[in-house]
Amino acid sequence: MIKIHELEKSFKDVSVLKGVSITIKDSEIYGIVGQSGAGKSTLLRCINGLESFESGYVEVDGTKVDVKDKVALKNLRRRMGMIFQGFNLLERLDVYDNIALPLKFWGIKTNTEESRKKILDLIELVGLSEKVHAKPRELSGGQKQRVAIARALVLDPEFLLCDEATSALDPEITKGILALLQKINKELGITIIVVTHQMEVVKQICNKVAFLSGGKVLAEGKPEEMFIQPRIPEIKAFLHDRSEILPDYGVNIQLFFTGEGSMEPIVTMMARELDEDFSICWAKIEDFRDELHGSLVINAKEEDEERICSFLDKKNVSWEVLK
Repeated sequence: MIKIHELEKSFKDVSVLKGVSITIKDSEIYGIVGQSGAGKSTLLRCINGLESFESGYVEVDGTKVDVKDKVALKNLRRRMGMIFQGFNLLERLDVYDNIALPLKFWGIKTNTEESRKKILDLIELVGLSEKVHAKPRELSGGQKQRVAIARALVLDPEFLLCDEATSALDPEITKGILALLQKINKELGITIIVVTHQMEVVKQICNKVAFLSGGKVLAEGKPEEMFIQPRIPEIKAFLHDRSEILPDYGVNIQLFFTGEGSMEPIVTMMARELDEDFSICWAKIEDFRDELHGSLVINAKEEDEERICSFLDKKNVSWEVLK
């Protein structure tokens, strides 16, 4: 649906995007992840034509985005709804009129039965039926973001671009907004592109992610594959979750579990079968789109390393000896 090839973008003498290439499929929830300053938001703005770029191209449904072609760019933006961290609601307008704004911008009458039904249906979809005539100052942060989502949907876009849409919200409200985005993706079939530095966003909704660092794509794939067993130093640093406090004696072995394998009693089975003692240093199980994935680190005697690794291989458990 969207193809980005060797994109290069600079601000004066500062190179922000350095040969970025990614492909986003139809009806996918795609995450663009990385630390602040990685180039995530700039990439998103290049996708919808808000930023020009020096070389490479952005292709939507086989047509290259040309920021110099104002008519084509305007039609492209109509196909793309934008959601921002700051909501960008007009304080003088109520919920209904804030959602109606894009229709007015495109010269579509908002007082027709068709328009009224569309707006009210969207208000119901985002769960704000009791707030139709409320002003933004009367809404919570989560409710404001729901209004912004409904406004982004009013022109029936094929893509929803979310730029740190939950960064200003607390964790519980974030879960509700992410569940809403999943519902929109499933029921309306809209492709959603999410720029974020929040792992909870990635774990809950993204089918695929690209990890950006220093303007480059360092990795692309399923989030559970990329983040449960990270191989790239920049991703390990981004996660901040590998314990630095491990025993300096014996051998430390990290076990990785995915899907149904995360429910297997591997540790107790290994202790019984090998008749050996070892310590569990730390462990975590995480939920990626309702599927459990996780890892744990055990410490054992050095002379038991070969037997333990052989047992894990036999049980098809991924492992890594930590040095």
